[in-house]
Amino acid sequence: MRANRIETLRRRLTSHRLDAFLVTAIHNIRYLTGFTGSNAICVVTRREVYFLTDPRYEEQAAHEVSIARVLVGKGRLFELIAKRSILPGGRIGYESEHLTVSALTNLRKLFPRTIFAPTAGLVEEIAALKDETEREAIRKAVEITDKVFDIVVKRVAPGVRESEIAAEITYQQRMHGAEADAFEPIVASGVQSAYPHARASNKKIENRDSVVLDFGCRVEGYHSDLTRTVFVGAVPKQLREIYGVLADAQAAAIEAARPGRTCRRLDGVARRIIRQAGYGRYFKHSLGHGIGLNVHELPRLSQLSTDTLHRGMVMTIEPGIYLPALGGVRIEDVVVIDDDHCSVLSQATKDLIVV
Repeated sequence: MRANRIETLRRRLTSHRLDAFLVTAIHNIRYLTGFTGSNAICVVTRREVYFLTDPRYEEQAAHEVSIARVLVGKGRLFELIAKRSILPGGRIGYESEHLTVSALTNLRKLFPRTIFAPTAGLVEEIAALKDETEREAIRKAVEITDKVFDIVVKRVAPGVRESEIAAEITYQQRMHGAEADAFEPIVASGVQSAYPHARASNKKIENRDSVVLDFGCRVEGYHSDLTRTVFVGAVPKQLREIYGVLADAQAAAIEAARPGRTCRRLDGVARRIIRQAGYGRYFKHSLGHGIGLNVHELPRLSQLSTDTLHRGMVMTIEPGIYLPALGGVRIEDVVVIDDDHCSVLSQATKDLIVV
């Protein structure tokens, strides 16, 4: 499995005229080598793979990393690269979105005769296509999040603080087997539900509030992401209308998601329904995003995306409408692109819920 990933990356090195590649993003290092620690560099050449880390991770690397030659040293890892003379010279690619300016400056001092060429997305584009092992880990994370939604939705009630619900989400996900939250849970009620990335506050939930619950967890390094909007006491007429519009928009996007379709077009399927209902200006973000070792990764489902859907991609579809001074609604599921259609992994109910 990991050998196939390395070979795919090597083919990309050839097409980019690179003699070697420096992997510094820790999630990409995990994808290529299986290492779950927090400090490492991976060097992929045309013939060799080197994994460098510090003494804290010597035993862990010996246990987790079998695809690469493991080198352990004290001090800065770039200096270890120079000391061991493992760069072949020529054109060396680096992850321009992840390597700091100071690190690049240091590299150029250590290797004054080497050309360091910026790249973007070389590993991420490979990682966008999930194999069955990865999809199974995501399914497990999704199953936990679905179960936790069924539990925490019963805690939503007038007088309960948003922060209490968020704490319950974290607790329940860990109790059900998650390694961690995928991100800080969003619990946003009333006018704060109109903030797409609201943070759970000490605000108490009130009657006639919409409550956006957006959370996920991590299992075997892979993430889930779910959003549901529930209502307290009664549903304001306009928010009920919005809920129906979003349900239609999401269903249409799921139906349209299949290999070969552009992400821009898919975003347009949902956005058109929302715009025709008169709420276009209130859909303030993209339709969704890839999910895996990162919560947000390729593909990007937006109006500006140049990505195309392929079999094996796992992503979210999450249209939302946010009305200032009234509230917001968002519905989100994790889906996987199959041979000729899209399968929905999230199973939490999307029926309109009033508590």
